[in-house]
Amino acid sequence: MAVPNKDLRIIRKEIENSTDRLPDKIRLGNHFVDDFIFENSEAADIPINALRVIFNIVSIIGNEQFRPTDRPHQLSLFDEEFETDNNTFASIKIRNSKISPSGSTKQVVAAYEFLTKFKMAWHRSENSKGKEIKTFGGLISLPSYDVRGYTTFLISSYWLKKLMVIPEYNYVLYNLVYHIRNNKHIIFAIWLSKIPVMGTSAKLSTLNKKFGLNYRSANDFCFKFLKPARLNLNKYNNLSFNFKCNKDSITIVPYDTSKIVTKEGALHPKESCKINRRLNYLKERFDLQEGEMIQFFYHYRSIAQTRDSIEKAFAEFIKTNRMLKKKSTDYQGRAFLNEIQNIIKKNYADTKMGELFPNGYPVII
Repeated sequence: MAVPNKDLRIIRKEIENSTDRLPDKIRLGNHFVDDFIFENSEAADIPINALRVIFNIVSIIGNEQFRPTDRPHQLSLFDEEFETDNNTFASIKIRNSKISPSGSTKQVVAAYEFLTKFKMAWHRSENSKGKEIKTFGGLISLPSYDVRGYTTFLISSYWLKKLMVIPEYNYVLYNLVYHIRNNKHIIFAIWLSKIPVMGTSAKLSTLNKKFGLNYRSANDFCFKFLKPARLNLNKYNNLSFNFKCNKDSITIVPYDTSKIVTKEGALHPKESCKINRRLNYLKERFDLQEGEMIQFFYHYRSIAQTRDSIEKAFAEFIKTNRMLKKKSTDYQGRAFLNEIQNIIKKNYADTKMGELFPNGYPVII
């Protein structure tokens, strides 16, 4: 069969944002994420402004996304509209200020140039009738400005299908690409949304390769990449994570950020006062010094799940000392924190998550 002419394009539909209302979150189909962002399990280094284009494309088509198992008739309609002829495209228009809020033409041009050239090739898909459909280009083709501050471009049926027909998908906050400037942190957040709730463990070499990094030790990876990424996601995303490194292995466990508090004012005043009283009690009773308190206080105040683990460990600590007829205050400062950390580790090991990811327990010191 002859390859169709890549210069002959059929434009079947114009897709525009019907409202200026911005979504809280968007649905990223796993097929698109796997093929476009994480091909062969390695993340593409997609610039921040190009990520904004992608997020806005998904935002615009959001009302037309569907799961074929829920709406099989919709898949037939998609095939009839976009997958009966080769080189079939939809036209999409995005306001330039959504790609570069600062108004930089250079940034907008660079974003569209990247997405035009990235993965530029013949792409093949098969429609529901078994017919092979071919389209040529990157994610977008033929971007062009108009005088009203928009860029119009074409998106092929191949990529449109991966964005609209989403048997499996995960939510990502739309404003993530505006609050976080580090593109790798955003790509990490997209990957984080795909991993199981019980977390995952991987070698340093695997994670370096996946995210295009070059850290020499697992400790460097954790504290130079994961720690600032977690701070960003704690503040701006609906999903963040805990991490733990053990020699060359790194464990990452996601958690819902609705369970954390980034500043005291976000708690109900009574709850905030209760937490502060409890922390002051522990500080005075066990002589906790400033340097010893930072991580312990952060986790107790900010992550409800870890706070529960600490309180459970503390109750066990008191009970054990009473059984042994020892004073709990014999443990002061770091010795007290070490006891609580060891009990947390032991309790975590007895859980299902502890069986799967032995190093995923909360680290409070």
